[in-house]
Amino acid sequence: MDWVEKYRPKTLADVIGNQSAVHELLEWGKGWTIQKKPLLLYGKPGIGKTSAAYALARDLGWEIIELNASDQRTKGVIERIAGSSSTTASLSGALRRLILLDEADNLEGNADRGGAKAIVDIIKKSRQPILLIANDAYGVAPEIRRLCDQVQFRAVPARTLAPHLKFICATEGLDCDADAIRIIAEEAQGDIRSAVNMLFGSAVGKDRISHSDIRVHQKDSRSSIFDMVAKTLSGSTDDNSLIMLSREVDDTPDAQIQWLESAVIQHREVWRRTLSLCYLSRADSYLGRTFSRQYYTLWRYASAIMLIGTSAASAGSGLRVKISPPDRWKRMGLARRQKTIRLSLLNRCSQAYHVPEKTVSDEYLTPIALLADASPDRFVRALNLDADQLALLIHDKARASAILKEIEKQDKEEEKRKAAQKVAMPKLPEEEMDTSHRDTVEKTPEKKKTEAQSTLFSF
Repeated sequence: MDWVEKYRPKTLADVIGNQSAVHELLEWGKGWTIQKKPLLLYGKPGIGKTSAAYALARDLGWEIIELNASDQRTKGVIERIAGSSSTTASLSGALRRLILLDEADNLEGNADRGGAKAIVDIIKKSRQPILLIANDAYGVAPEIRRLCDQVQFRAVPARTLAPHLKFICATEGLDCDADAIRIIAEEAQGDIRSAVNMLFGSAVGKDRISHSDIRVHQKDSRSSIFDMVAKTLSGSTDDNSLIMLSREVDDTPDAQIQWLESAVIQHREVWRRTLSLCYLSRADSYLGRTFSRQYYTLWRYASAIMLIGTSAASAGSGLRVKISPPDRWKRMGLARRQKTIRLSLLNRCSQAYHVPEKTVSDEYLTPIALLADASPDRFVRALNLDADQLALLIHDKARASAILKEIEKQDKEEEKRKAAQKVAMPKLPEEEMDTSHRDTVEKTPEKKKTEAQSTLFSF
């Protein structure tokens, strides 16, 4: 049997690490009411988010309904599976149903079309607890993220992971060296699933695991771009090791040039910066020929020039560089994010006002921005805007955040008021209910047959 499943925590007390996050999750479950927001559990893969969710359901006697990325999560599927489950009681006798949406940051593409909107509707109407799980909180659709409270799960330290691995060895009757346990715990880099899989792989067909047995079962430990840049800027004269490093990293030569460029400009001496950039420029010209001629043998020349040349220019400098992604990547990332926000805003306006997105962009975005600045709360409610979209309209990020917080506060108060009214409302006798129903039917024809279509200036 797979050890990951065999030693998956059965209760929250068995969860390894992340005690503060587990405590927050348990308090949320124990005190859950209809007014409580869903929880968004986020953090790197393999650190116990999904296991903690299942352990919570087991501890509290809840039934669990799960949708993950392996399922097709279109609007219809989500409403059929999670929608009905979120508003009905469990047939198995469980106290509640826990709606679990795993990999919520992977709601994209045609396969999940309409899924985000369906989840928003379910969250707003649900009478059952909802948990969402993601690797990256900002990969979750903003309209979903705004409706959730976030709990971060962090990588499990090696000192916390090692005792768990020793427990597995003792349970399986496996003799394992302390050094072997330490290596596995450190190589896993906080990933519990990876650590257990490495231990399982090392133990196949053995009664004892030593330090030497672990070497061939370590997690992929290829050199990273940081190792390559650091060795190049150290002025290494080992040309072959530099070339081997460039082949081990995942980044292509054109990306390696950009990483080196952001590092060499930190040289204090002008001549070192100039010489390094000349080598990088020459390497870039070889890459240009590679792409234009589709002759990829030229890559080796580009790699040799940029690595050996830059290393020679850095020799004896004693520079300790701050290695970070190229600045142009950060600017491009910000530009892409702004473009995504703008496109989502145009889409909301187009759907609400029945105007093509291009027309909204060319003719109506400025008047919409002026109206939104005058009455931002009404626009947020009408278009279901998040803080980023509102900030793009009113050009004030701090004010947009404050407005969204105030709206959330008002919504909570309104939900509490409705819940209190529902509890205090007396039940009408059956005859009175019939009379009120007839009165309603009689008054219905007096209403307008059609409502006016929403327009740009209906605010």
